[in-house]
Amino acid sequence: MKKLLQKLTFLVLLCFFTNSFAQQNFQGKAYYMSKTTMDLDQWGGREMSAEQKKRIEERMKSFLEKEYILTFNKEESIYKEDEKLEAPGSGRGWGGFASSFTGGPKYKNVKSKELLQDQEFFGKQFLIKDELKSLEWKMGTETKQIGQYTCFKATAIKTVDEFDWRSMRRRRDRDENKKDSEKKNDSIKKDNDPMNEIEVPKTIEVVAWYTPQVPINQGPDDYWGLPGLILEINADRTTILCTKIVMNPEEKEVIEKPEKGDEVTKAEYNEIITKKMQEMREMYGGRRGDRGRRN
Repeated sequence: MKKLLQKLTFLVLLCFFTNSFAQQNFQGKAYYMSKTTMDLDQWGGREMSAEQKKRIEERMKSFLEKEYILTFNKEESIYKEDEKLEAPGSGRGWGGFASSFTGGPKYKNVKSKELLQDQEFFGKQFLIKDELKSLEWKMGTETKQIGQYTCFKATAIKTVDEFDWRSMRRRRDRDENKKDSEKKNDSIKKDNDPMNEIEVPKTIEVVAWYTPQVPINQGPDDYWGLPGLILEINADRTTILCTKIVMNPEEKEVIEKPEKGDEVTKAEYNEIITKKMQEMREMYGGRRGDRGRRN
């Protein structure tokens, strides 16, 4: 009897929230924290002291841990980093690297299936325009509480972008039976091209937690497609967690589409990155070769 009353109460509340969201001027804001973990031991960290590791982790924190704001209405959303002033010297070098692989404001329209994103790459501005792709979510029955919201679990398999730095890891030699000569040749190739040591998995499992109490087909980053606002995402080594929701703020924000930059599709943008990375490999390899001849 108690469980039946709880379900009826939940359904009544759900109807109330659904009706309140039906108004034309509806808008909301969701605040998220994003954190990506990185195993320094994969990148030679075993040879570092605890103090060295701590210094590197502090410098990497500026792009491994970020805060975002998702502003949304019934059909549109814009996902922006909540940028804050950094202490002098923090993130220098690491931040420059990350800014070339992380995007600017991301606009999603779940009705027209439109996806737009500002992207700067090595000083040049691009506007990535593509179709908003959906994941094949498997709906679960497991629930948990995030703040005042009851959330339901959903999972999906996502294809990883080849330049998604959040899933980059050091390549491991999968063939233990290689001859010594083959291993030596592989070592020479890696010395000439550091990118040979990096790999990105083709797919990852994504776990989402969404709440029907906010019946909006939206979520952080490029995630969407569930019958409620997505409050938490666990994807490989990255967790995105909602920390606050503001419904119908007094000062509403116009959700504007990004417009600046050379318009390209995601596939075309990846081709541009690939070409630039190849140029850098050739430059790096040439310098390594010159040093080898001098030695």
